[in-house]
Amino acid sequence: MTEVRIAEAAWLREPLLSKLLSALDRGGEEARVVGGAVRNALMGEQVGEIDVATTALPDEVVRRVQGAGFRAVPTGIEHGTVTVVAEGRSFEVTTLRKDVETFGRHAKVAFGRDWTVDAERRDFTMNALSMSPDGRVHDPIGGIDDLKARRVRFIGDASRRIAEDYLRILRFFRFHAAYGEGEPDADGLAACIAGRAGLDQLSRERIRMELLKLAVARHAVPAAAVMTEAGLLIRVLGGVPDLAGFSNMTKVEAEIGTAADPVRRLGALGARISEDAIRLWQRLRLSNAEHDRLAYMVKDWWRVSPGDDKAARALLYGLGPERFTDRVLLAWSRSAAGTGDAAWHELATLPQRWTAPVFPLKADDFMKRGVKKGPALGETLRAAEAQWIGADFPSDAAAIAAIADAAAVSNIGK
Repeated sequence: MTEVRIAEAAWLREPLLSKLLSALDRGGEEARVVGGAVRNALMGEQVGEIDVATTALPDEVVRRVQGAGFRAVPTGIEHGTVTVVAEGRSFEVTTLRKDVETFGRHAKVAFGRDWTVDAERRDFTMNALSMSPDGRVHDPIGGIDDLKARRVRFIGDASRRIAEDYLRILRFFRFHAAYGEGEPDADGLAACIAGRAGLDQLSRERIRMELLKLAVARHAVPAAAVMTEAGLLIRVLGGVPDLAGFSNMTKVEAEIGTAADPVRRLGALGARISEDAIRLWQRLRLSNAEHDRLAYMVKDWWRVSPGDDKAARALLYGLGPERFTDRVLLAWSRSAAGTGDAAWHELATLPQRWTAPVFPLKADDFMKRGVKKGPALGETLRAAEAQWIGADFPSDAAAIAAIADAAAVSNIGK
């Protein structure tokens, strides 16, 4: 077993975590931080969620943490997991386990006290590390060497790990995109290809979660290319991926300084027309809001081009900043222009320079001009707004009054 020590880990000294570990790491029981927090700390990445493993049985975990002033929520207590909550923070605490039977997410487990056996249950070597409260990192299966090599490697037999949960195929590529370098591990890739039919057994929600995380990972583009070559991505999306558009989307996002967005990147990868947005919505069980974004994103994207400032302002007014950015970046990513194109950059950054005004006319303005309540009033409002937009959003009172007069005259008596 490899063992190293992290000399300075400020997050490990955080009072709530220290208090939790102190409650669990005593009286004949041991507790360690496990998984992603340890991996990220060793790689110099930001530490986010913190999970803890312990030799203490779940009932003992509850007794100890409640005695220390925490709230214990039995989120998965039958599988050994208790969520510990205090001051708006939460930590998942799980008793060491060993597999009795393995069949996907619903493996039958027994509680144990062997840290190596527990580590061997995990998916990748870099996720099987654990850290004692004093900063010692325990590595029973070679995870540190793989971290140094930026290599995502399954624990033990890759095909067996995948058969336990086919979501691990997507996790393999997602972790490689986030933490790996170079080509994916050959044994892992071969096992993913051999087991790809198992993706059809997964819930759409789980696939959605992994795919959206993969889309914004650091090396998402080469990972998506390998997945496409391996026949995996077309199986997930139900359509041919647009790798060039996906790659360009990552570049134009960076060019205008906007954050990587998973839904926008999904649109670039898999949607060209409204039917594609519907297919992705159903296939990945996207939320209604995510589907709406895709639908607005792909609608008439081919009509968008730089150079007409008036048309750009009208589009921004109609769509709002988020949908405008989605559609413009999609059009840019599929255009012949390069990332450094000044005209496209100007168009894409319009929301940073111009805020759409509020339509200055109300129903009362037209009723005063003789338009009656009912369908005619709504039609008049819409016609006036269209004229105001066509005039490039005038703000002076005389121009606005003229627009109101013209719209009212055409609808009086209807």
